[in-house]
Amino acid sequence: MQSHILTVTKLSHQIKDLMEGAFPDIWVEGEISNLTVPQSGHAYFTLKDEHSQVRAVLFRSSQRHLKFTLQHGMLVVCRGRVGVYEPRGEYQLILEYVEPKGIGALQRAFEELKSRLEKEGLFALGRKRALPVLPRRVGVITSPTGAAIRDILRVIRRRHPRMEIVIYPVPVQGSEAPPEIIQAIEHFNRTQAVDVLIIGRGGGSLEDLWAFNEEAVARAIMSSRIPVISAVGHETDYTIADFVADVRAPTPSAAAEMVVESEENLRATLGSLQSRLYVSMRAELDRLRSALSSSVRLLGDPRRQVQQLLLRTDELRQRLALAFRTLVIRDRGRLAGLSRALDQLNPLGILGRGYSITRVMPAGMIVKNAAELKQGDVIRTRLLSGEVDSRVEKTLLP
Repeated sequence: MQSHILTVTKLSHQIKDLMEGAFPDIWVEGEISNLTVPQSGHAYFTLKDEHSQVRAVLFRSSQRHLKFTLQHGMLVVCRGRVGVYEPRGEYQLILEYVEPKGIGALQRAFEELKSRLEKEGLFALGRKRALPVLPRRVGVITSPTGAAIRDILRVIRRRHPRMEIVIYPVPVQGSEAPPEIIQAIEHFNRTQAVDVLIIGRGGGSLEDLWAFNEEAVARAIMSSRIPVISAVGHETDYTIADFVADVRAPTPSAAAEMVVESEENLRATLGSLQSRLYVSMRAELDRLRSALSSSVRLLGDPRRQVQQLLLRTDELRQRLALAFRTLVIRDRGRLAGLSRALDQLNPLGILGRGYSITRVMPAGMIVKNAAELKQGDVIRTRLLSGEVDSRVEKTLLP
């Protein structure tokens, strides 16, 4: 009897059904190698141990749940299913979840983000701002129903009953928390309605506090023009928000104490400053009075100094007037001499002594030599008084 013969395609299909049916949901641990992430965003790598290896893929849609970055050589624990790629007859792991082995995924993500932001300078002390000494309004970004807001309100009202508080309610855990917190920070910066911000919540697990470890929240705090106090969890809890904020408070109650000095302490401080100012002013006035007395002794009676200056002024005024008159007389004589010289050089003055000026008409050229004229030319002669037109009959040359 002839055996049942399968085609390659049918064989691959049956193997696919068997393997995928047998391993629909499994956990596998191993070391990542040959990691590649093409433009599609899917992560392809080999998962191996000392003796074997298997191909694996983590599609882009599943990577949004990762809190860390896949790296070559990393030991991981993966959850997924076995898939068979029939065209090549190969099987691989199609993963849905990956976490580092030996350290929680959240903790690893925290350490990676903290290291990267620190290298960028987001934690640098030089960019942190001082809190206002006495803010007019305090903004609080937290849950409206948690213990944190009750502690903050209680402390602020006890220390400064007339302080204005503006509360922006937000969720403080879960996937919806980060965008709400960012929106609250941007709102206060846009309206400039407060002088300082408190951002925080009560204690909880690392997962509960994770909204304050999101990179987008950290960058929103860094970009805030309003000083920010981070008050997340208990004294032993640290978040990325604590490192990037201008001031880290160990608890929400401590944040309220930092932001508002008690009214009693403020009055005592103002009284001390007033006393110091009074003492300083008295000392400065005494110093100036002593300096003035010394100057008076050195300079003598100021009225005598003024009188001497008035006498000196009168003397200079008289000398100035005398010098001015002398200059006027001198310049008047020079002007008369120049006027006489000008009269002597004036051609019209020569006419008074019996001379005349003759011009050829109509050109008006002055005649200097009889050779310049010919019979019939019209000439005009200028006398001391009046002019005479003539016609040339004859020229006599020397």
